[in-house]
Amino acid sequence: MTPHSSTQPRVLLVVATLGRRREYLRQTLESIRDQEVDSDIVIVAPLGSENIAQDAAEFNARLVADPGSLTAAINLGAGVGLTGHEYVNWLNDDDYLEPGSLATTVSALDTDPDAVVAFGACRYVDAAGSELWVSRAGAWAPRILGWGPDLIPQPGMLMRAATWHELGGLDESYSLAFDLDLLLRARKFGTLINVGKIVSNFRWHADSLTVDDRSRNIAESERAKRAALSPAARKISWIWESPVRVATRIAVGVVNRRARKSVAL
Repeated sequence: MTPHSSTQPRVLLVVATLGRRREYLRQTLESIRDQEVDSDIVIVAPLGSENIAQDAAEFNARLVADPGSLTAAINLGAGVGLTGHEYVNWLNDDDYLEPGSLATTVSALDTDPDAVVAFGACRYVDAAGSELWVSRAGAWAPRILGWGPDLIPQPGMLMRAATWHELGGLDESYSLAFDLDLLLRARKFGTLINVGKIVSNFRWHADSLTVDDRSRNIAESERAKRAALSPAARKISWIWESPVRVATRIAVGVVNRRARKSVAL
């Protein structure tokens, strides 16, 4: 990795967008620029939108053309931007960081050289930004990652750039569970540590990919987990996969009911 420059931000954040939700995109970018820790931003989006070009210029972000899929967009953004940075993550255009998020995750990784990912709690919000749920998996989330539900919220986590390079970024054969696959592969290089604070917000609405196709997400999650298991454990993975499916659908139902109630109020 290129040596870090004292004048260059240590963090790279990729923001993938189709340009359909400008008000959400601007909130995402504002939440990054309001952090105590500076970061470089790469926006990956379809070119030709004057609004996105204006937002990129206003928030001092690099703009590159969308390659056609979310995973490819994130990999492209990291590839063109990741030179000399120590830490990397991505945000969708409807996710946003909590104040102090980057200071917290950067400090955690600086303090623990054995850690490759720092993560915290995530607040689920509705389309208007009202709280629906807070995911507080805590320190035990990495322990169940290989067989239970994925309780490590991606939007606020931070990964070492060296680990990202070692892993080759996201596996583009996944369309939904690519963050889980990345975390399972990252465990081979170090620990995943919880910072104990809310560091991000995930907007739960009808256009969210993970909400839109829960069955495909579960199927991809099971594929990623099986790939990370030993051959012997893979043969008996069916024992816990069914209960996890049920638990996942129940949790999704709870959040959906809260979202519908919020809209009705």
